[in-house]
Amino acid sequence: MTTLSSRAGTKGVPRATRERQVLAAATEEFGRHGYEATTVAAIATRVGVTKPLLHQYFGGKQDLYLACLNPVGDRLLSAIQAAMARHGTSAPPTPLRVLGALFTALDGQREAWFVLYDPTLPPDSDAAHRAASYRDAIDDLAAVGTADLLHTAGADDPLDADALTYAWRGMCTALVRWWINHPDESPEAMTRRCARLLGAVHTVLGDGDADTST
Repeated sequence: MTTLSSRAGTKGVPRATRERQVLAAATEEFGRHGYEATTVAAIATRVGVTKPLLHQYFGGKQDLYLACLNPVGDRLLSAIQAAMARHGTSAPPTPLRVLGALFTALDGQREAWFVLYDPTLPPDSDAAHRAASYRDAIDDLAAVGTADLLHTAGADDPLDADALTYAWRGMCTALVRWWINHPDESPEAMTRRCARLLGAVHTVLGDGDADTST
């Protein structure tokens, strides 16, 4: 991740540029430390502006969080929708298309995933409700994908689909966390790695002779 200069956003920087610097820093801080542990003062210090100026531009902490969340949520939703809409015999399987789209959408701002999946948001706040609406929309897309996958495999139990959607969300979160810890991995490299991992799992499960119907 690129670390912003301590003098970024000082006098003479256009407001639009300064706002982008603040949002980039705030997104990383919220994603890395969580809403509860992130302070407006720390973000202002990192960017090199005063706390009053940051409040003037974005309002309070929750307003700043929402300013970070909305573009992240919109970007991820659009990426997933586009990936699921791709068809054709040459297209990778849907799970790989979605993973590749997520990695590409998060490239350069990997912590943004955890802005959306932040357990420290104040309950019943506008921030919590907005984040939940994005997560629900992503889960709805995942539910469609998992139901289609299970139907193709001849498994139509709704609880199977629900369990697989839950597992998929956890796997995506775990993969993004691993990716953050391996900054040299490009989105393309991560997608290829996931293809190998999913292929290995399929091979292991496909080679099993045990009866798994019980």
